[in-house]
Amino acid sequence: MKPLRDPAALKALLGDIGERARRLKRKPRLMEVCGTHTMALFRSGLTPMLAEAGVEMVSGPGCPVCITPNAVHEAAIAVVTGVEGVTLAAFGDMTRVPTRLGSLQTAVPARGSRLRIVYSPEEALDEARRAPDRPVVFYGAGFETTIPAIAYTVRQAAAEGLKNYAVLPALWLVPPALRAILEAKDVAVDGFIYPGHVSAVIGAGPYEFVAGEFGVPGAIAGFEPGDILLAIRSILDQALAGRPGVALEYSRAIGRDGNPVARALMAEVCEPFDAGWRGLGVIPASGLRLRDAYAGFDAGRRFGLGAATADGGTDPAGCRCGDVLRGVVRPEGCRLFGTRCRPDAPVGPCMVSYEGACLIHFKFGPERRGRG
Repeated sequence: MKPLRDPAALKALLGDIGERARRLKRKPRLMEVCGTHTMALFRSGLTPMLAEAGVEMVSGPGCPVCITPNAVHEAAIAVVTGVEGVTLAAFGDMTRVPTRLGSLQTAVPARGSRLRIVYSPEEALDEARRAPDRPVVFYGAGFETTIPAIAYTVRQAAAEGLKNYAVLPALWLVPPALRAILEAKDVAVDGFIYPGHVSAVIGAGPYEFVAGEFGVPGAIAGFEPGDILLAIRSILDQALAGRPGVALEYSRAIGRDGNPVARALMAEVCEPFDAGWRGLGVIPASGLRLRDAYAGFDAGRRFGLGAATADGGTDPAGCRCGDVLRGVVRPEGCRLFGTRCRPDAPVGPCMVSYEGACLIHFKFGPERRGRG
């Protein structure tokens, strides 16, 4: 990975980008869809360098913790507080999201129930195998990167007859969210940096409507500084040539067709539905839920939670997390940022998740210098 971090190579790429940006009619505004790209840009110091080169970067809705509506988080809290003797397994960030009911970390479990932080859905499945008499619910949140692994656990539980295993799904699809952003016209986007890990599953094809219908160029990028700069240069080249497309600047790791086996597994276990996203509202066919054949493993149906049909909901008073996820404002545009809302006392999920724009700006943005 050294060439993708080499200062001389990065300086040359920034020079290429600046030269191309100056040739465009106006300063280009590019959206990094993925929160991991946002983190990489800020940690490497590239965001201000790109601004000096004439390119404005905007964060997008690429954090599943952040875009999951509070109603779904509250459904998870209802499981652990309202069902006796259950184990609720969840990724760590999901346990800290504040809601009207508090967070999973502050919730008082029902008698015999407990919260367990896991690092993969397979850990939750193993828990169900070890304790067949105890209900185990995995709070399954993620984009196309994580969904195949979650779908695998459901199919495997069915094959093994593990009736004590269930999933509370919070499963989101990236391309429909991009369509919602473009159709809403809340923010002018001149190009998209598409997420490398999501693209490893879905490939390049699902993004082609962005160029074909909206005339907006894009590029799939890896996560090294050089990866991102190569993607930005490609986007600007497309804009200058007037030929928008979907460039693959991460070919060392993925192909244009993605992973058809993972997609087939998703399609077998899950079906799309009109899902609510924080900040974006209900987006057609943007979420996945378990198919009727696997309904017995859906915690929402099993416990009567109804989380899968939740709308986007509203943020707490004063919180602008939803606006940040749409790219309408930067985290610094929220009056709570860095004052009432901090990593040790988050008001909204964008200050909770490792991929949340507010947390990233707080840790690595220019305001950090003022905090010593």
